[in-house]
Amino acid sequence: MEAAERERPFPAASGGWDEGDPRALTPEPGRRRVTRRAFVDRVLGAALAPALLGCGVARGARQEARLGARPGPPTREPTHGRSALGLGSGRDGLLYVPRSYAGEAALPLLVALHGAGGSAGNWASYPERAEALGFVLLAPDSRGRTWDAVQGGFGPDVRFLDQALAHTFERCRIDPGRIALGGFSDGASYALSLGVANGDLFTHLIAYSPGFYVTDAARPGEPRVFVSHGRSDRILSFARTERSIVPGLSHEGYDVAFHPFDGGHDVPGEISDAAFAWFLGGQPPTS
Repeated sequence: MEAAERERPFPAASGGWDEGDPRALTPEPGRRRVTRRAFVDRVLGAALAPALLGCGVARGARQEARLGARPGPPTREPTHGRSALGLGSGRDGLLYVPRSYAGEAALPLLVALHGAGGSAGNWASYPERAEALGFVLLAPDSRGRTWDAVQGGFGPDVRFLDQALAHTFERCRIDPGRIALGGFSDGASYALSLGVANGDLFTHLIAYSPGFYVTDAARPGEPRVFVSHGRSDRILSFARTERSIVPGLSHEGYDVAFHPFDGGHDVPGEISDAAFAWFLGGQPPTS
C-alpha cells in the first residue's frame, strides 16, 4: 500500500515528525546517527539491565508509576472541541470533547501518547475520530523529548499525566468501564508499562509498534491489550513484539489482541479502525 493511502498520526505538517520518516533519524552535523531500535536496545541493556527478564520485558519499581486521578461527577463545564490543557509551560497537551457531549451520558476516554520527539498535535486524525465515534481524547505532551520510563524511570511524566487526567475528570463524565491508554512507538512502550501498573484505572491498553514494557509482581486490574506492529519495521523490532512482548503479556494473564501488518513503523488507517472497534465494541455511551 502506498504511503499516501496509509493513515499517518504523526505528519510533519503537524509540527512533529513521523518516526518512520528518515528525517527523524538524521543526526546533527558531526554527530553519529542513532536509530530508535539502537536506543531502545541501549535502554534495555543499560537502564533496565538489573531487572531484565527477557528481550523487551523488564521488571521495575511500580510505586512511582501509580496514578491517583479517578473518574467522578464533573464539577466544571468542558470546552467542546479541541482545547489546550493549560497545565504546562511550552509542552502541554490537548483535550478533545465531542460537540455532541451534553454531560448526561458517560463517554469513553482515550489517552494517547505520542512517539519520541513528538507532541500531542501529532495525533492529527484522532480528534475527528473522537467526534465521529463519541469518545473523549486526552493527548498530553511528554515533559522531555520522550517519556520518562523510556529513559530509565518513572517520574515527571506520571505526575503530569495525573494532573491531565484530573483536569479531564473535572470536566467530563467518563465511563469507568471504557478508559484506554494508548500510544505509538515510545508512547506504546510507555502505555504498556504505565498501563499494567494502573490496571485498576485503565480498562484497555493500545500499543502501536512498542519496543518494550516494564512490569512487576504488583499488577492491579486486568486491562485488555491491543498490540499492532509492522513486519517491516526498521525502527523498533517486530520480532521483539511478536516473540517477547505479546507472549509476555499473555503469560501474565492479559487478554492480548495482536495485529501484525505488512508495513513499517506507522499506524495504517485500518489498524486504527481495528483498535477503535476493539475498544469501543460498537457500544453506545452509557448513562
